[in-house]
Amino acid sequence: MEVFEKWESEIRGYSRTYPTVFASASNARQVDEHGRSYVDFFAGAGVLNLGHNNPRMKRAMIAFLEADGVAHSLDMATTTKRDFIEKFVATVLVPRGMTMKLQFMGPTGSNAVEAALKLARKVTGRREVVAFSHGFHGMTLGSLALTGNEFFRAAAGVPLENVVRLPFETAPGGGIQALADYRALLADVSGGLAPPAAFVVETVQAEGGVNVASAPWLRAVQELARDVGALFVIDEIQVGCGRTGSYFSFDGMGLDPDVVCLAKGIGGYGTPLAMNLVRPEHDAHWLPGEHTGTFRGQGLSFVAGREALTYFEDDVLLTEVRAKGERMASALRALAQEAGEDRGFAVRGRGMIQGLDVGDGSLAKAVVAESFARGLLVGACGSGGRVLKLIPPLTIPDDDLAEGLEILREAVHESL
Repeated sequence: MEVFEKWESEIRGYSRTYPTVFASASNARQVDEHGRSYVDFFAGAGVLNLGHNNPRMKRAMIAFLEADGVAHSLDMATTTKRDFIEKFVATVLVPRGMTMKLQFMGPTGSNAVEAALKLARKVTGRREVVAFSHGFHGMTLGSLALTGNEFFRAAAGVPLENVVRLPFETAPGGGIQALADYRALLADVSGGLAPPAAFVVETVQAEGGVNVASAPWLRAVQELARDVGALFVIDEIQVGCGRTGSYFSFDGMGLDPDVVCLAKGIGGYGTPLAMNLVRPEHDAHWLPGEHTGTFRGQGLSFVAGREALTYFEDDVLLTEVRAKGERMASALRALAQEAGEDRGFAVRGRGMIQGLDVGDGSLAKAVVAESFARGLLVGACGSGGRVLKLIPPLTIPDDDLAEGLEILREAVHESL
């Protein structure tokens, strides 16, 4: 680690949590340069839904490279981009009756959110956007303005403006009534509030503490957005692409968003890709070249992403995700019970994103460190870093899942 400590910026973060040098990885395991294997319950912060070095995707990428495929294309048309678009439309959009346009921008989720904000403001002619407490939407200034975390916001150095913050459903003061109160203020000519350009929401707040919104509350947000002429934007960046047991986390909820922000798992292999799904009538407001990005035409990402979509041609993978998700939740509930009711541990999540709220950031930090020492990569999130977040690859073998859950159990007991 000496090279990193001497030469790499002080801003490095994950390498402090996992202080070893990794040399190889396969599915749900990473191996360091000393040959020690770690079960990975972190999966690149949700990027590696299909595991490290997925063999099907790797073969497709190798074939692409050997054929001198177009690795970088800006937004020019390529065969690999066409293959990805056709596969996404056939596998994801058509079965859901969706007619969204696909917009590719810069390579990260934050870029997707920034593009959504620009478009919402263009479409409506309004400036302010509604975001929710405990939300996380990115680190660039627009997406950071939506993000609630004080630590991240403090690094901006400039005011983060043009955002109205409402409580998330599970936050203090949240729920249907809070939406009704905001609606009433907007309707009151003396309320002092201008109607917003958009409502931006996560169905599951991943970085915010694995906070899960209900379908009725999300429908109420959507209805409010429609009634006041704002766009309804769902940020699917960490919980989409199969993570919750369906391709979209909002499947089956009666939601019809104006914009869906995707990144992380959409590329699948760890190569960068971000994409917004946009209703055609809103997409028509863009002028050619009005929003660009140097790395919006990543050939390797299109190849890997197209192969990733083959996992969603049937329900086999998603059935496994739902079953594994229940195993994870059951193990966490048992762990909370073992810790004792007086500890107040709480379990929440959907599918294969599960959180154990231990109520104390220092305890969670100790569990993360002890887990690493025992051979498990797991991270903390939420207010004060008090929630242990489990997001292993969806393809994790049963034995690795069981081993990781047992290591976590031991680490929690050791840290109490």
